[in-house]
Amino acid sequence: MLVAMARKTANDDLLAPLTLAVGQEELLLDRAVQEVVAAARASDADTDVRDLTPDQLQPGTLAELTSPSLFAERKVVVVRNAQDLSADTIKDVRAYLGAPAEEITLVLLHAGGAKGKGLLDAARKAGAREVACPKMTKPADRLAFVRGEFRAVGRSATPEACQALVDSIGSDLRELASAVSQLVADVEGTIDEAVVGRYYTGRAEASSFTVADRAVEGRAAEALEALRWSLATGVAPVMITSALAQGVRAIGKLSSARGGRPADLARELGMPPWKIDRVRQQMRGWTPDGVADALRAVAEADAGVKGGGDDPEYALEKAVVAIARAARSRGRG
Repeated sequence: MLVAMARKTANDDLLAPLTLAVGQEELLLDRAVQEVVAAARASDADTDVRDLTPDQLQPGTLAELTSPSLFAERKVVVVRNAQDLSADTIKDVRAYLGAPAEEITLVLLHAGGAKGKGLLDAARKAGAREVACPKMTKPADRLAFVRGEFRAVGRSATPEACQALVDSIGSDLRELASAVSQLVADVEGTIDEAVVGRYYTGRAEASSFTVADRAVEGRAAEALEALRWSLATGVAPVMITSALAQGVRAIGKLSSARGGRPADLARELGMPPWKIDRVRQQMRGWTPDGVADALRAVAEADAGVKGGGDDPEYALEKAVVAIARAARSRGRG
């Protein structure tokens, strides 16, 4: 689903020379990028996509990426965390905004706020198509998000079901979006509170996968919190090691697979398309060595949980920390 709950400017041409996505809600920022990439590839299947972080965009890099191509190919250049660009690189971006290249769409992701405000103002002055991606801190906003997810795919869910989903899943929009996708894929007809209850409310599997998701995303503190909650509510340690193993293996499978559409990768890897999208987001920061280290950590935890150690909880905590560290292995040298 590429529908972002965000305010857009009147200029809503997805292939406009410049798209500015402003805010700190990662799911909405990623969807803003996905919308542009999908539109570009619909126009030209061979569109070249470059997705860059500030450390990858050195002075002169933008000029190289946007220089005329011999083959006049369409290109999408994504710059994440634009507020963190160096002063020299910001000069390059501002210069580019004055004379954007044909067949190139520049997507700037900016957190908003005072840092990098000059670049933000310059992009707006240049007539950027703007997508607002604010953090959803209020329960009412998250409830509206869930309703919008169901509407976007033409499915009906009762108000009680939407509320139950928010109550069960919590504040993470990725979790909520994935839950909606799973329900839509698995359930026919109207989705009601009873269906949500069968899938999520109090299910050990749900809490186990929350631990795994937070760990493979490198969010150690949140993963440990979820782990302690799961154990306190009676989730079997073996279920948690299983979820951790599945999470790490999914990262490894997708990172070694050929690029392609989620539907194609889903067939190749035996995962549902919604999970392909989810794992793609979780892959950032992972390296092959990181995957290997994480798999070893899971194996050690599994041995500890199944009788090879005196403290299964400590074995799980150790594995969660190791996986979260592996998820941030890229760039550590």
